Amino acid sequence: MKTEYKKASLCDISSMQELVSPEVESGVILERSDDEIATNIRSYTLAYENGQLIGFCALHIHTSSLAEIRSLIVKDGFRSRGIGENLINICIDEAQTLGLQKLISLTYKQSFFEKLGFTEIPKESIP
Repeated sequence: MKTEYKKASLCDISSMQELVSPEVESGVILERSDDEIATNIRSYTLAYENGQLIGFCALHIHTSSLAEIRSLIVKDGFRSRGIGENLINICIDEAQTLGLQKLISLTYKQSFFEKLGFTEIPKESIP
């Protein structure tokens, strides 16, 4: 099956909320309101297979030099297939295109991000 990646649009919000709901309930991902997602809709990249939303990720810009990769989710049954890595790499490419110098992620999946070149830093050093 071919995974397709695209930028999110406002009509995707309900599907995004449905996909992320179990992870929000378990405390793995922070809850975001529909309004917050709408305000930041341009920062989201979505992954689809056969017309079904199976994952997404956001590149949230904090300053002219710093952005955060956040809200990474891949649906159960589609994990361990490189979809999360592809979503992160799309965000990294976008960050480089924008000229961002620093990219962070606050995560419970430290080893996953380390495999992609991220390194742990002390919380005190986060701007």
